[in-house]
Amino acid sequence: MIKRSFGRAGAVAIASLAVSGIAHGQVMYKCVDEGGHVLYTDTLKPGCKALDLPSTGASGPVAAPPRRAATAATPRSSAAPAATPAEFPRVSTYQQKARDDDRREILNEELRSEEKKLAELRREFNNGEPERQGNEKNYAKYLERVAQLRDSVGRAEKNLDALKREIANIR
Repeated sequence: MIKRSFGRAGAVAIASLAVSGIAHGQVMYKCVDEGGHVLYTDTLKPGCKALDLPSTGASGPVAAPPRRAATAATPRSSAAPAATPAEFPRVSTYQQKARDDDRREILNEELRSEEKKLAELRREFNNGEPERQGNEKNYAKYLERVAQLRDSVGRAEKNLDALKREIANIR
């Protein structure tokens, strides 16, 4: 027996049950108690009304609602930017400059950290021939570590490039 008490989201919940197939072949009832609380159930009780749910049938799920005409007719790239509401909070030029300076400093710290990490990875990678460790008696294990180091070096280089681009984009 399915019993749930919902607020306004009840119709959405029941519709999702119908679409998901849980309510397929079942009749759902909407009951309102003395306190005004809504209860959706699959058991008929006094004072409950049967809900007219869309049938999924054997052909599949219920079709999605059509798109709004304004959205379909106007591509996003050609849409004019929305005007800023009057009550939208403004940031003073001084405040924005301080925020940009803080951001630049944080990014520079990340850049220095990433450069240290890359230097350490390159040292360990040793141009594709890192020293074998004691637990790498199996050559395949060694090759796996070499591949991981190569990937780590590449990732660190990409991170450095991204940080440099981000710093260059700060006003």
